[in-house]
Amino acid sequence: MRTKTTKTNKINVVTLGCSKNIYDSEVLMGQLKANNKEVAHEEPGNIVVINTCGFIANAKEESVNTILSYVAQKEEGTVDKVFVTGCLSERYKPDLQKEIPNVDAYFGTTELPNLLKALEADYKHELIGERLTTTPKNYAYLKIAEGCDRPCSFCAIPLMRGTHKSTPIEQLVVQAEALAAKGVKELILIAQDLTYYGLDLYKKRALASLLEALVEVEGIEWIRLHYAFPTGFPLEVLDLMKREPKICNYIDIPLQHISDPVLKSMRRGTTMAKTNALLTEFRKRVPDMAIRTTLIVGYPGETQEDFETLRDWVQTQRFDRLGCFTYSHEEDTHAYQLEDDVPQPVKEARAAEIMDIQSQISWELNQEKVGQVLLCMIDRKEGNFFVGRTESDSPDVDNEVLIDASQYYLKVGEFVKVSITEAGDFDLYGTPLGVAALNA
Repeated sequence: MRTKTTKTNKINVVTLGCSKNIYDSEVLMGQLKANNKEVAHEEPGNIVVINTCGFIANAKEESVNTILSYVAQKEEGTVDKVFVTGCLSERYKPDLQKEIPNVDAYFGTTELPNLLKALEADYKHELIGERLTTTPKNYAYLKIAEGCDRPCSFCAIPLMRGTHKSTPIEQLVVQAEALAAKGVKELILIAQDLTYYGLDLYKKRALASLLEALVEVEGIEWIRLHYAFPTGFPLEVLDLMKREPKICNYIDIPLQHISDPVLKSMRRGTTMAKTNALLTEFRKRVPDMAIRTTLIVGYPGETQEDFETLRDWVQTQRFDRLGCFTYSHEEDTHAYQLEDDVPQPVKEARAAEIMDIQSQISWELNQEKVGQVLLCMIDRKEGNFFVGRTESDSPDVDNEVLIDASQYYLKVGEFVKVSITEAGDFDLYGTPLGVAALNA
């Protein structure tokens, strides 16, 4: 008779991709904990759940390689079970089941209850917003909507995440209050499209109404906006941003391109003139706003003239933060019907040229900060430095403020005023005010 094992299972949740996936993993982990399961994020465990990304080619490759790595561990006997969820699994489940059959089960982006059942756990509906956060204790992501209704030609997100569905304001306030009770001071609002928030529930754009409710949550001191679509942007948000100190003077607004022929083919619903007018309005209403954007180069049919229009526009606009990606030809998108006619070396050269320009712009903007005193949130200690951020910077993607840890002791999660003494292309260096030097 076989003896029943007494081994305690430990579930290792591995997250790939964007902040929306981080949020989803945290919800999964919260459900598992509520079922008294031992769960950890990216720590060794005998059961592995991989939350995949399927957005562009590089992300898909990373997801597949991660799956293969854990399947190899399963075959070696160091891992017992491997489950796969997230965007790649949603989009390519039949292909993955055929190509990598040694995964125990694949689940899509909306199959959390089924995934929990496979992990011998029950989906607990009463856990509104309860989750195990994986970010530093002082900030957390707050996903305000799922899916996207935009028709962008290059984007596969609607295939993986479905149509736009806003989370009601009252539920988001409950989530924010729970996060604040745990010591979270900064909420980073995320969605596939913040701009569209509320149209499905309230028949109007309700981002400003949501922000007015969130600023009332005690303990929350910064609220940051990510992923705002430019078309239909609710301008009342800008007036609220200027008036309400809790809302960071910061916006992440992926603009993707500026050449009118490319914008039309991308189905972005805007033009260079409209985009420039919106950016002018941003800077007029909130003069010290930090604007982050992302761009795509090498889109089908992008001519050298289109690229030069984009390049010159980047030089003129002088964005505070900017990321640039090469176009990825994604099956089942509208743009997949077009010929992917820009050679990969040309795509990469164009992206590098944009980022070289942005590096110089960032360096020049940073030099203007030398001598200023900036309020910083301290995120972590790394090597010989405490690492902080200003309200103009989001975690992981933006600039950081570095403070010599051999000279000063700072508490992670606290706000500190820092006198900026030196600036590089992307990072600032400074001295904290009101903090005694260790060797004084």
